[in-house]
Amino acid sequence: MANRERNKKILLELVKLEDNSRCADCGAPDPDWASYELGVFVCLNCSGIHRSLSSRVKSIRLDFWEDKLVQFMKSSGNANAQALYEKAVPPYYYRPQQHDCNVLREQWIRAKYERKEFTGETKYPPVSYSTGFYEGMLWKKGKENTQFLKRKFVLSEREFTLTYYNKENESKGPKAVISIKDLNATFQPQKIGHPHGLQFTYQDEDHTRNLYVYHESAEEIVTWYNAIRAARYAYLKTAYPTGTDEELIPKITRNYLKEGYMEKTGPLQKEPFRKRWFILDSQNRKLFYFKGQLDAEELGVIFIGTESKGYSVKECVPKHARGNKWTCGVSVETPERQFVFMCEQEREQREWLEALRKVMSRPMAPQDYTGEHGFTVQRKSHQNSMKEL
Repeated sequence: MANRERNKKILLELVKLEDNSRCADCGAPDPDWASYELGVFVCLNCSGIHRSLSSRVKSIRLDFWEDKLVQFMKSSGNANAQALYEKAVPPYYYRPQQHDCNVLREQWIRAKYERKEFTGETKYPPVSYSTGFYEGMLWKKGKENTQFLKRKFVLSEREFTLTYYNKENESKGPKAVISIKDLNATFQPQKIGHPHGLQFTYQDEDHTRNLYVYHESAEEIVTWYNAIRAARYAYLKTAYPTGTDEELIPKITRNYLKEGYMEKTGPLQKEPFRKRWFILDSQNRKLFYFKGQLDAEELGVIFIGTESKGYSVKECVPKHARGNKWTCGVSVETPERQFVFMCEQEREQREWLEALRKVMSRPMAPQDYTGEHGFTVQRKSHQNSMKEL
């Protein structure tokens, strides 16, 4: 009993050390599990992934630790493991965080400890995402329907393009050739309804276009994701030759700050409220709205500037409410008009207010002014049609 308490105390002291105070795999604070095979301290979620890979794990607080295992943890630790297993992680490779989806965290753990992709040893053949060219089949959702069909995709870092074909026969040419310049990729398992669901977003003339894809293999879909990130990184290094990795890596791909349904009325605020799916892209300072959450193209887009430029957001109760089922109002004021949205719950209202204020509080970069001007022209075209509703 004395040994048990002594060993528990030693482990609790070890996990307080700076290198061990965050999960070795996802960075979650205060890990209370450990792999006594690898010598790393991990969080509960990552410990489950390690267990599924047959790696031996124990709870620091609840399990019995033998003296030799405690000594191994003392001589190992997260920093030593990182020096070995993360010695040569490419700068573009995505390192998952604690709130990322399971497929990203699992494949990161497998890549590190099982496939040993980052030890710095020369591999032949090289890992697929590092070659600058990747092709394969993905299940893609149709533009006008919910059916997913197999489509061939080809990624070329040399051409800075992602191409896909509607049929396996390529003789008819590609369905779309997407520039890496405008491409974003983000995992969307819940929205797509598949644990490996991935969303591609890019500019198609005056519209933002979404593609929704998945692959049955977890390793394959994460390889696609990191191959795209590798191509994007190469493009950014070419487009911004003086940019540092610290500046460029956050721009490779991004998750959206906030997504969800709100009800929206028209510019006169007398039109009926209609339910729309909203996406707030904080990097581009744009709030997109769609008829449904898996739509290929947006109905409209609202540029989100700064308060000093006449933008603001607040709670509101609309003067006229027709057709709305929800009662928690959000008002977005721009230099040209007021937008009124309704949220289903106060929690959603608070989250939208917080997210929009976060974007408004960030100073505008030079390219944002170009985006604001381009958006104004686009918005007028939307106003000329009734699509804005």
